[in-house]
Amino acid sequence: MAVPTDTTWAIVCSFNSKEGVKKLRSISKERDEQHFTLLCSELSQFSKFCSLDNSRFRLINRLIPGPYVFILKTFLNTEKALSLKRREIGVRIPNSPIPIALIKRMESPLYSITAKRSMLPAFNGEEGAPEDQLFEAGWEMEGINGLDLILDSGEVQERVFSTVLDIRRDEITLVRQGIGVCPL
Repeated sequence: MAVPTDTTWAIVCSFNSKEGVKKLRSISKERDEQHFTLLCSELSQFSKFCSLDNSRFRLINRLIPGPYVFILKTFLNTEKALSLKRREIGVRIPNSPIPIALIKRMESPLYSITAKRSMLPAFNGEEGAPEDQLFEAGWEMEGINGLDLILDSGEVQERVFSTVLDIRRDEITLVRQGIGVCPL
């Protein structure tokens, strides 16, 4: 399903749904797993899937909820559950009521990818700013093959990216500057 977040639209499925994860990968057309993010509702969920020491906990706790994706080392059970070929995953707690309510209701994180115009069958490969790839309204995604549901509040959604921070090592690495202020 497609849901609005505090940055842009995301296409999500339950972390616990093998079929949903498979379908999400098909919709995304991305081969590189770095484009996928685990959406959680609270910081304690991170520790079930990723390695999180005290310094990383404090950094994340300062920045959540908000427009940040944190790249962390995964546990083996996370890799197996999502059939990951990498030892890391992006995790995020959006400052948005819809995905948070879904996560709490399902009692499971959501596996997600940013919804992009390139997912539409009629996409013609037009170039422009990266933000031009993002959607403003739910109805714009109606043509995405395999999308079962769009949770649209009717509000126009911002077209901005989250800030991505790689915190697997002692030094923080800025992977992508988005709307979140970099804490470096």
